[in-house]
Amino acid sequence: MSKDAPTGNSKFIKIKNFLKKKDIEFSIQRYFIDALGQMAQGLFATLLIGTILNTIGKQFNISFLTDTVWPLANQMTGAAIGVAVANALKAPPLVLFSSTVTGVAGNALGGPAGAFIAALIGAEFGKLVSKETKIDIIVTTGVTIITGVLVGTAVGPVIGGFMNVTGSLIMYATELAPFFMGIIVSVVVGMVLTLPISSAALCLMLGLGGIAAGAATAGCCAHMVGFAFLSFKDNGWGGVAAQGLGTSMLQIPNLVKNPRCWIPPVIVSAITGPLATILFKMENSPAGAGMGTSGLVGIIETFNTMGSGTRVIIGVLVLYIIIPAVLTPIIGTYMRRKGWIKDGDLKLEVAN
Repeated sequence: MSKDAPTGNSKFIKIKNFLKKKDIEFSIQRYFIDALGQMAQGLFATLLIGTILNTIGKQFNISFLTDTVWPLANQMTGAAIGVAVANALKAPPLVLFSSTVTGVAGNALGGPAGAFIAALIGAEFGKLVSKETKIDIIVTTGVTIITGVLVGTAVGPVIGGFMNVTGSLIMYATELAPFFMGIIVSVVVGMVLTLPISSAALCLMLGLGGIAAGAATAGCCAHMVGFAFLSFKDNGWGGVAAQGLGTSMLQIPNLVKNPRCWIPPVIVSAITGPLATILFKMENSPAGAGMGTSGLVGIIETFNTMGSGTRVIIGVLVLYIIIPAVLTPIIGTYMRRKGWIKDGDLKLEVAN
């Protein structure tokens, strides 16, 4: 072998350097935190805000919102997911814009999960060839679209089917064992909402509905409203608004420092979950299940799904607001006395 012949190690280094140059990073952070997180924003900017406006239109008889805005927002869900995912992957402009097509293709064939996978793979392949030829505008867009659509066509239905089956099993299991599954679904989805992962995207991809979605909503509210009032001493009303109407994800830096701060909302979610499935039999749609009180989407979708009867109103007030707002600080007070939570442990930068 000649001295100039590339060794296996040198080839690996070249590939590694090329991927680094293209900003392609195979990591949980990039794919399951950054990409899923921005996917949720794409969903909110289309499907979820469209749902809110559609509800307002129905309540106040505004046909512009129900007949014009809502259909357009719904139709653009796949495109928004495509752009959101590509943006999270730090894709260059041509790849970013081409991802509208891959997102639409994946969404049409495999729902939100299909859109996510098609956009992700299409964008990564587009990044590989970006600015590598003199006809970049053709090669980059072509590779992104063809790869993404092929993946959407081949894998989208399988992934979408798998997510639907999984969601159906969760809903069926919740019907069979509403107490235990109410606890599991509520705690898990609530924790996913607080983690830098999208609970909204997860519930939509699973197609989570019925009382399982009600338990998921209870878990989200337990964390959002719970953390809002648990941290009131540290953050005041600004923290209540940021977490109660925004996201409990803001607490992640504090939870890394002191994981015990997570105990109160987890306990509350384990209580409200089975209350939602057994006592109030709360239901929700996939669009609202993973949102909780964020933008009031979870509550709005509860009313859309169940109507606005007395039982529903009481269930929303008691499970989604009153119990988390009252019980979480009580548990927190006990933990403060034990020294497990100290003043400043739940302080938010955004609240100041």
